[in-house]
Amino acid sequence: MEDFIRRWRRAGTGELCWLGADGPRGVAVVPLTRGGLPCVAFPLARLSEVDDVTGRVAAFSVPGPPDAAGRPGPGMVAVGRVHVEHDLAGAVYQEELLHQELVKYPPTRLRADSMLARRENWWWIARAIVGLDVDVEVRTLPPRLTADDALLVREADTEGLLPRVDVVSARDWSARDDVSLLLPAACPPGAGEQAYVFGHRHSPDFERWETWHRAGGLTGRTLRVADAAGGPVETIRPHGILGRLHGHRTLARDCRAGVAELESRLGVSG
Repeated sequence: MEDFIRRWRRAGTGELCWLGADGPRGVAVVPLTRGGLPCVAFPLARLSEVDDVTGRVAAFSVPGPPDAAGRPGPGMVAVGRVHVEHDLAGAVYQEELLHQELVKYPPTRLRADSMLARRENWWWIARAIVGLDVDVEVRTLPPRLTADDALLVREADTEGLLPRVDVVSARDWSARDDVSLLLPAACPPGAGEQAYVFGHRHSPDFERWETWHRAGGLTGRTLRVADAAGGPVETIRPHGILGRLHGHRTLARDCRAGVAELESRLGVSG
């Protein structure tokens, strides 16, 4: 666990994966720590994802750091129960997590690097914090060498409680019906269970952080795609001025909606 925490603390990006109400899920996240343990601080635009992971066992994964030659190294994944804290006022976030996110995530520097910015962008400060408990199972993952390498999320047990995460690839991700996955030797073939394969890339300024996925039943090495969006790309270009303004307004609207929803649940007067 200590090795994973050290890797998580140093990483700029990571993933949170779980078995949700509608099947396996995975999202890209900014790795943070609270009380020495891994966590994620979701803005309330993502309240529905927080609701879905609440009370479940989840997997926190992180890609490997590059070696001396610049080649990606092995990654790691830690699987354990999570706890969720709704930080509507952003007190915990500002005191314990904001300074970490300022270093790793440039959009937060624009929205929250001063008291004035935090007052103006109050909707960005309200968070839902998903933390990983100390009792976890840690595994090493193969390196992700190209944009075609992705994470495979599925059930690890017959009870459908534990998620299993592996690194996989495919010769052709363009298929919208069947995809033949390239599985590492240590990755067991599917037995008909539901699976979710996803990858992500971000622009240098993180203003665009795009995720693609393929989901469906996994039999052997064949993923029978029932749902798909996007596809792997090598690079993501930053938004232009109009794109950044539109993205900011959309995010502000969605975060405000999440804040209003959480206030309603908690009986807080806006």
